[in-house]
Amino acid sequence: MGTLTPSNRTEQGPEPQAPPIWTVINDGIKGYLLAIQDYSELAWWSLADIFSPPFYFRDLLEQMDVIGVGSLPIIMLTGFFIGAIMVLQTSSQFQRFGATALTGNAVSLALIRELGPTITALLVAGRSASGIASELGSMVVTEQVDAMRAMGTDPGRKLVTPRMLAAVIVLPLLTGVADVVGLIGGYVVAHITLGLSGPQFWHQAIEAPNANDLIQGLTKPLVFAFIIATVGCYKGLKVRGGTQGVGRATTSAVVIASVSILVSGFFLDKLLMWMFPG
Repeated sequence: MGTLTPSNRTEQGPEPQAPPIWTVINDGIKGYLLAIQDYSELAWWSLADIFSPPFYFRDLLEQMDVIGVGSLPIIMLTGFFIGAIMVLQTSSQFQRFGATALTGNAVSLALIRELGPTITALLVAGRSASGIASELGSMVVTEQVDAMRAMGTDPGRKLVTPRMLAAVIVLPLLTGVADVVGLIGGYVVAHITLGLSGPQFWHQAIEAPNANDLIQGLTKPLVFAFIIATVGCYKGLKVRGGTQGVGRATTSAVVIASVSILVSGFFLDKLLMWMFPG
C-alpha cells in the first residue's frame, strides 16, 4: 500500500470561516428594524383601509363571532376566579385592619383599572393571535394569498382590516364582561369568608370607580386589541417554510403579542395617569 504523496492527496479548499461577531450583530439589528418597518406599514394600512371602500362587512361579522363569542366562555371562567382569588388572598389583611367593608372597593378598582383589561387581552392573545397567525399562514402556504392578488383583491384590506376592527370592537366588551364576572366571583368569596352582605359589597364596588378609572379601563383594551390582531396578521402573512413555518409563526405571534401587551400596558398606565390624574 503506497503512501499518500502530495500528488495523490485530494485537494481541499480553505475551511469556511465564521463571520465576525459585529457582522452578525449588524445583520440581526437590520433584520429587526426591517421587521418593525414591515409591521408598522401593515398596521398603518389596516387603519387606513377602514375609511375607503370596498368594505367586507361579512368578514367583519365573522371575525367578531370568532374572536368575541368564541372567547366568551374562557373570559367568564377566568374572570370569576380572578375576582375570587383576589378576595381570598386579601381577606386576611382586611380582617386584620378591620376594613372588610373595603373589599368591594379594592376588587372593583383592581379589576377595572388593570387586571380586567390585561388578563382579558392575554387570554385573547393566546387564543386569537395564534388562530389568526395559523389561519393566514396556512393561506400563504397554500398560495391562497397569491391567488387573491392575482384576482385583484388586496389581502390587507380583505384579511387584516376585518380582523383588526373586529378585535377592537369586541375586546372592550369582553373586558367589561370579565370585570362584572370578576366582581361576582369576589362577592361570592367575600360573602363566604368575610360574611359581607350584598349591599355592603356592591355599594363599595359600584361607588369606588370614578370616570377616570373607567376611561383607563376602556382605553387599554382598544390598544391591546390592535396589537393582538396586527401581530397575528403580520406573523401569519410572513410565514416561510411550509407547515413548520406556520407552527413557528403561531408560537411567535402569541409570545410577541403577550409581551407587547405587558410592555405597552406600562406606558399606557403612565400616559393615562398623566392625562387623567386622580
